[in-house]
Amino acid sequence: MENDWKTLSSEDQIDQIISDSNNRPQVIYKHSTRCAVSAQAYRRLKIIDSEVIQAADIYYLDVIASRPVSNAVADRFRIRHESPQLLLIRNGRVVWEESHYGIQGEAVLEAIEMQTRQSQ
Repeated sequence: MENDWKTLSSEDQIDQIISDSNNRPQVIYKHSTRCAVSAQAYRRLKIIDSEVIQAADIYYLDVIASRPVSNAVADRFRIRHESPQLLLIRNGRVVWEESHYGIQGEAVLEAIEMQTRQSQ
């Protein structure tokens, strides 16, 4: 993945994300390479990704190439699968999520900042 996004491609990584979320917010962006709405959401995130990376680790999950991992994320966090979908994980649980046209850069940054303030 370009820049500092990490690719989420194995179920083992989910445990690491959960563990790391105790120290730093974790973001999972679930993307469909076959969906125009996903492409738009991705572009909106790329505009602010340097700011997100300063505050959180961000993972890119290709739901087409890694469908079992996408299903595992939905199961582990007890969420309904959608794509595009953005999950903010803190202390082992999803504390904020958004999908489709709701994925907006500034809203993501605000959610991360709110979670960071609450954990201080």
